[in-house]
Amino acid sequence: MLENKFVPIRMRVLVIDDELSAETAEGRSARALVRDIEAHNLEVIQAISADDGMAVFMSDAAIHAVMLDWTLGDDDAKTHQKATALLRYIRGRNDQVPIFLMAERGEATSLPIEVMQMTDEYVWTLEDTGAFVSGRVEAAARRYVEQVLPPMARALGQFARTHEYSWHTPGHTGGTAFLKSPVGRLFYDYFGENLLRSDLSISVGELGSLLDHSGPIGESEKYAAQVFGASRSYSVTNGTSTSNRIIMMAAVTQGQIALCDRNCHKSIEHGLLLTDAIPQYWVPLRNRLGIIGPIHPDQFKATAIRKGIEANPLVKAKTDPTPVYGVITNSTYDGLCYNAKTVEAALDASLDRLHWDEAWYGYARFNPIYRDRHAMRGDPKDHVGPTIFATHSTHKLLAALSQASYLHVRDGRKPIPHERFNESFMMHASTSPLYTIIASNDVSSAMMDGRGGVTLTTESIQEAVAFRQTIGRTQARFAKQGDWFFKTWNADLVTVPSAKRRVPFHEAPADLLTTDPSVWVMHPGDHWHGFDTLPDDYCMLDPIKVSVVTPGVNDDGGLGKTGVPATLLTAYLDQQGIQVEKTTDFTILFLFSIGITKGKWGTLMNALLDFKRDYDADIPLVRVLPALVARAPERYAKLGLRGLADQMFEQLKSSRQTQAMSKAFSTLPTPVMTPAAAYRELVLGRVESVPLGQLAGRTLATSVVPYPPGIPMLMPGELAGPETGPYLTYLRALRDWDLRFPGFGHDTHGIEVREDGEQYLQCIRKH
Repeated sequence: MLENKFVPIRMRVLVIDDELSAETAEGRSARALVRDIEAHNLEVIQAISADDGMAVFMSDAAIHAVMLDWTLGDDDAKTHQKATALLRYIRGRNDQVPIFLMAERGEATSLPIEVMQMTDEYVWTLEDTGAFVSGRVEAAARRYVEQVLPPMARALGQFARTHEYSWHTPGHTGGTAFLKSPVGRLFYDYFGENLLRSDLSISVGELGSLLDHSGPIGESEKYAAQVFGASRSYSVTNGTSTSNRIIMMAAVTQGQIALCDRNCHKSIEHGLLLTDAIPQYWVPLRNRLGIIGPIHPDQFKATAIRKGIEANPLVKAKTDPTPVYGVITNSTYDGLCYNAKTVEAALDASLDRLHWDEAWYGYARFNPIYRDRHAMRGDPKDHVGPTIFATHSTHKLLAALSQASYLHVRDGRKPIPHERFNESFMMHASTSPLYTIIASNDVSSAMMDGRGGVTLTTESIQEAVAFRQTIGRTQARFAKQGDWFFKTWNADLVTVPSAKRRVPFHEAPADLLTTDPSVWVMHPGDHWHGFDTLPDDYCMLDPIKVSVVTPGVNDDGGLGKTGVPATLLTAYLDQQGIQVEKTTDFTILFLFSIGITKGKWGTLMNALLDFKRDYDADIPLVRVLPALVARAPERYAKLGLRGLADQMFEQLKSSRQTQAMSKAFSTLPTPVMTPAAAYRELVLGRVESVPLGQLAGRTLATSVVPYPPGIPMLMPGELAGPETGPYLTYLRALRDWDLRFPGFGHDTHGIEVREDGEQYLQCIRKH
């Protein structure tokens, strides 16, 4: 018989009592209580001290009730310091989990008010029966599970538990179809019962509709708006790429002017293709490492915007010169965060609708270190000024499933009514969404709600700071010996207010680094960041986005005598099973999301030390990078790790690749037609493939997006420029690198590499 049954959550109770193993009346009573609780099909986790209980609660979020003995054996009998501290710790992490305090009835009158406020129920040891207490614990745990689940996730679980038969799509009907096939059964066993039973049709009325935002789905979006500080929020199931396009198609249309951050995701480019808007770009800064900085505030001045539009070749005489929409990436790909309050004030005179693409920044509202540096700050009822949009990839640095995204709206000037906005939403939304993606969005909201958001984001910051300081201490030790090591990109010196002096970053108090935003602000005169023209408090570095800097770049931006190209370190780390987020010429980005642990970054630290050891010893590549040697034995078989690093560094130095990248991304190409017009030429087939060597002066039909950093260098409809210009110079540098170092090639969207190694790009056909 095919068996297809919902697997319920098994609830767990943490019992903290030092007498659990003692042969005393209280010990026997405690053990009997544990047996009674287990008889209710609850799992019991036992801890015999406050420290043990804290460790369990810290490491295991699947605790649905806590029972704490008020008179722990090693605790102070008068102050109950350890028990009180444990209560504070639990409530600091979770203000909803039910806590039962086990005490003698005579102690009730002496319980401090703080303890009573942190406790839900009391167990009078040696008086209450095990059956009575265990029933209370089970009821409290069940209430907690129901209450802690947000609207959509709760409704989805209830539906999957109670509806056994379905006559609608999807065709696997809760997973039973997979049970009829050997390969299907493997799929079923791998992904599990509950996931497949939760994959339902949009025709399930009990769950509401994503398209009309009704029922539990609509309630979950209202809940998200409350948590994230929006006037309204939309759950999106095809990533922030779709969220961005929804906003653009609702806010701007053909012939209107859109102010666009040139440091934009390609979904913004797609929005321009779909809307046929006229782009007017803001160009972000670059520093000596090639790190993408913010847009200089001078570009946000009304006069600068007006002059830019007047000089834009795409703006015709009859075009309304008033921009109707603007989009800014916050934080940048390297973790630079604007003072959003300052930027919005600067743009108030020029824009009625501002879109913050915060795909990598959805956690900012939940930690005070990011105050004023994100879109949905404060209370939406207090908002005045432009209508504000924000998009969050909840799957990136929150905990949702891949493709999950939130689109938040804070109404201001020129609001777009929901009914009209929803036409754009429905144009991009699937009529068959995966309910588990929506539920994971819902759960991500709940994880950030209340104390949970502060706790989780603080822990991420603490882990990132600990890693940065460990790198700093290690680098300082090697430097004393005249030796090299890696650095992290952050301030070298930090002002400690209590000591009224500046100390090295790795010697600063951790509490200061995890709570004081001024530590991360790019102050004028601080050489470390390389953005000297920025005003104070305008931009700060996000602590959780850690760039490890490899040796080779001098303080003046030139290259030294030797260096370690970051791409080689990335290959080494990959060989050891460590995947990085982004690699440039001399930086590697690591994201300290809420899933990072000391074990993970400790392993990374060991791998960095291993690289230094193998580099210094010039260990043969056949030992440290065997897959690379197997791929190109004639090129790499006789080389060691340092020998390859030297060749790579020499190539970077001779080609000036890093400097070429900065120039290419700091200079605006000349537009000939809008991106949408160029796309129409592509669809009509009025394009041709042009080799890189003949690209000078040609108009691109598609964008050119080098990875890293994964942003458009050339947009559709723009000129490639002269042979000696910044764009072709950079593309030639990338080509030469790829030819010289097989296995370390760049991924450049918009370039077709043919079998002979020649690179071709799609250009508008000459008439």
